[in-house]
Amino acid sequence: MKILIRQARPVDAAGGVGNLTDLLIDDGMIAAMGPELEVEDAQVIEAKGLVVSAGLVDMHVHLRQPGFEYKETIFSGALSAAAGGFTAVACMPNTRPVIDEPGGVAYIREEAGKALAEGGARVWPIAAVSKGQKGQEINDYEALKAAGAVALSDDGVPVQNNNLLRDAMILANRQGLTLLSHCEDADMVQNFAVNEGRVSRQLRIPGRPAIAEELQVMRDAMLAEETGAAVHICHVSTARSVDIIRQAKKRGVRITCETCPQYFTFTEEEVLEKGSLARVNPPLRTPADVEGIIAGLKDGTIDVIATDHAPHSAEEKARPLTEAPSGMIGLETSLAATLTALYHTDKMSLPDIIRKMTVNPAAILHLPTAGHLAVGAEANLTLFDPNEEWVVDPEQFRSKARNTIFAGKTLKGRVKYTILGGEIIYRDE
Repeated sequence: MKILIRQARPVDAAGGVGNLTDLLIDDGMIAAMGPELEVEDAQVIEAKGLVVSAGLVDMHVHLRQPGFEYKETIFSGALSAAAGGFTAVACMPNTRPVIDEPGGVAYIREEAGKALAEGGARVWPIAAVSKGQKGQEINDYEALKAAGAVALSDDGVPVQNNNLLRDAMILANRQGLTLLSHCEDADMVQNFAVNEGRVSRQLRIPGRPAIAEELQVMRDAMLAEETGAAVHICHVSTARSVDIIRQAKKRGVRITCETCPQYFTFTEEEVLEKGSLARVNPPLRTPADVEGIIAGLKDGTIDVIATDHAPHSAEEKARPLTEAPSGMIGLETSLAATLTALYHTDKMSLPDIIRKMTVNPAAILHLPTAGHLAVGAEANLTLFDPNEEWVVDPEQFRSKARNTIFAGKTLKGRVKYTILGGEIIYRDE
């Protein structure tokens, strides 16, 4: 099947913003690019006013299957990803059972294949660092990689055992696998609901101190430096964490990191308005932390914008703040939220944003699914209108979950088409 995209504005992580161009997709590949292409028997997408980029990649999502299918499934998550402009996502292993053996990885790949066949984004499995995510025994990383795991993480249950984590980094490095680290000191944060600070004091509840994240970021940076392993810090939320990573990078440490739209859009004040919907882990922080996150994005310290897509049921999120689970969904708002907070405020350029949502996450996970806009590349594309305003209505989402603090917010920027392997997997009707 041929698809001709007419008069799109190409934005490439390497090439910047290009002139209006036509793109011809044929047999799943980008067959030609140029002004006013003449093609017969092609489906035409009139894309004037739209930006075209390589397909977005989210390296940090929770799809809940197996074990929590009432929250999300691989299929519903893959459809949600497509609606958000993502052609590939990587799912965390904190399921029931935990994805900590080759059979579990094979199961994720099998379900991902079914979702792909039904028009969803590609789903790549991340396997657990430790057996059962209990932080006591290391898994067989060679076998997990052979089964198809693209990285390792105990996200959701941070590894507290320093010796085990050091050994894990050494073994992961031998397999060429990046270790994705959720950085919080478990004793300091326990199951507290919000940032330790003004809001926690106002609500008269204990909070999660910023230092609990920063200590673990420092530990992981030091272990990465000592072992030579590739370590990626998940969902960075504090300004000092950004600075620790910045200094480690200057020393040549193989460390990368991500943040999420909630951490450069909202502060802890959102909890006072949205309650449990604003409970995320790590928590929303202070205005100074938001400034530090944005500075880290601008100077390249923060490599990736991810979602930490964390679906929960409406009943779970309706619980009191101190009892509700942490997390929010993000696949269908991520690009728009990022454009609204960073591009339309002149804080970041489109190529820089696209780089953090395509090439960088794919490179960290060694995925073959993202690249530059070029003839001969697989046709994995996202077309979006950077200026279209819309009000977030979670009831319209493809995700099974509705838990987002962006509900009711007006965002600027909307995905219009997602194309994977030359097939349209999402069209904004």
